[in-house]
Order: sequence, then structure tokens, then C-alpha cells
Amino acid sequence: MAEASERLLQAPVLVLNATYEPINVTAARRAIVLVLKGNAITEEENGSFIHSTRVAFRIPSVIRLTEFRRIPHQSRPLSRKNILIRDRYTCQFCYKAFPASELTLDHIIPRSRGGHTDWDNLVACCHACNSRKGNRLPEEVGLTLRRQPRPFTLHTSRHIMRMLGRSDQRWRKYLFY
Repeated sequence: MAEASERLLQAPVLVLNATYEPINVTAARRAIVLVLKGNAITEEENGSFIHSTRVAFRIPSVIRLTEFRRIPHQSRPLSRKNILIRDRYTCQFCYKAFPASELTLDHIIPRSRGGHTDWDNLVACCHACNSRKGNRLPEEVGLTLRRQPRPFTLHTSRHIMRMLGRSDQRWRKYLFY
């Protein structure tokens, strides 16, 4: 029972600015806190409930902030999770999708050859391709990149929101396709 509640609280929720512009995706737990504090209004519900001893609260699917927030140039921290999201959990050499646990991060230019750990030099890679590449350049072992890696940008964030929106029909009217 606790696992089901925890899963509900981790469900993705689309966050809209006061102007209805999509600005983020957050967990239902954070969305509920924003609504209870009066910082957001529920625009769409996902049909599930979270129960306390006295109250049953509907889990939101889309929330809208009550006050306009100026969003500065967005950048995401460099992390394994963000690299995997950017690369859509797909090995950038063999183009196959994998669960996160079966992917590694690969330095295109190996660190042993002066490569840096940054957005432009890291890609998601399956274990087989990573072993094949080793500390060589992709061209040296006959591998080619699916696409050149780029930093996680506002455009990337919106693209991910659109991808997530395909699984939740309630998001569609807020995302610009």
C-alpha cells in the first residue's frame, strides 16, 4: 500500500506559468505542496487520490502558478540522469533503447586523451558499445554517433515535456505541438 502511494507521489505533473506557458515537469508530491501553499492552482487532475487520516486529495496532472515567474535562461546540471534523458535512454552508437540500469556514460574523447566531462563530450552508451570503444575515439573502432551531443537547453526541456505529454492526454492542450 505504501509503495502505491509513493508511486502516485512520483507521478509527473506539468507546471505552467501564470500565463499558461509550460515551464517544468515536477513530481506530484511537489505539485501538491505548491497547491496547498496557494502558490499554484490545479488545472487538470490525473484521476487518483492520496489519502490522509481526514482528507482525500486529488493528484494533479497539470498545475498553474498563481503568480507569473520570470524564467531565466534555463540550464540543467550535468548529471547521469540528465544525460540519459537528453539521449532518450538510447545508446548513441548502436541506437538501441535500454533501461537506465543497462546504460553507461561514455566520454566521446576519452579522458585519458584529454577529453573533458561536459555536455558536449558525454553520451549514453550501452555496455557492449562502451567495452568495444574502450579508451579510443569512435572512428577508430568503426562507431558513429547518432547525433552530436549538446547541452540541455530550454528547447530540450520543452521537447521532453512534449514527449511526456504523449503519455498524458491532459497535457496536450498546454503543449505546443
